[in-house]
Amino acid sequence: MLKRNQLIGANFSFQHHPFRWTAEQLAAMGFERMELWGIAPHLDLFHDDRTRLAEVKSILADNGLAVRCFTPEQVLYPINIASGDAAFREASVERFLRAADLCAELGARYLFLTPGRGFECESREVAWAHSVQSVNRIAAHARSLGVACLLEPLQRLESNIVTDAGTLEAFWRALDGEGIDIVLDLVAMATAGDSVEGYFERFGQRIAHVHVVDGTPAGHLAWGDGNLPLDAYLAALGAHGYAGTLTFEPFGNGSYALDPVAAWRRCLDAIAPHLDRADDE
Repeated sequence: MLKRNQLIGANFSFQHHPFRWTAEQLAAMGFERMELWGIAPHLDLFHDDRTRLAEVKSILADNGLAVRCFTPEQVLYPINIASGDAAFREASVERFLRAADLCAELGARYLFLTPGRGFECESREVAWAHSVQSVNRIAAHARSLGVACLLEPLQRLESNIVTDAGTLEAFWRALDGEGIDIVLDLVAMATAGDSVEGYFERFGQRIAHVHVVDGTPAGHLAWGDGNLPLDAYLAALGAHGYAGTLTFEPFGNGSYALDPVAAWRRCLDAIAPHLDRADDE
């Protein structure tokens, strides 16, 4: 059975609230670790100055929160490490080298990466090569700082490079070095027709982080707002002895952003029967 202390907080859906308020809410929910989504105005890759970083670290300390992984926005923002435009691609990689620096300063274990997207009118092989080269550069810099990386596939509407467990495995094996672990996003898994069992067959204990999200099957929804069999997915994670972290990722500017605490508390209530609290005694 999964442990309660494997479940960590995150600032997904809190983008229209100040970071201090967000940290206070997460601490009130009992979290001691979090995935830090790199969104403005919390901590993004376009406005990160020393004063802002010091403020974020102070807020985290005040609320007893540690950062498990830093996840800069890289799907919606003008960042694309696999772009067919060389100048744009280079600028994107440079920002992620800085993101690795931020990880180190935050004391985070992981920097969260996605493969980016190539031009749709160019061959997938070109985009693949660009992405592998970029991820290798970022991961090498992160390793030099004592930071590991997480790699997550994207849905086809988001990427034309790594969109299912099969292409994720091929991409992962094409990379240099050992410091890259795997993210299992339950919506990305479901939309690709993959399974928890299939992920463990391919990656085993290299799966280090899970996004627990509902969908239809797409959509990053709060538990119960979609129709995915999340109970079965969580049971499968437990059966495979999953020892990494989990968090929720209710996403968007709709009702979740208007009242993120309500969305998170619904998710917490739904997942509670799947978590062993013996470690909290």
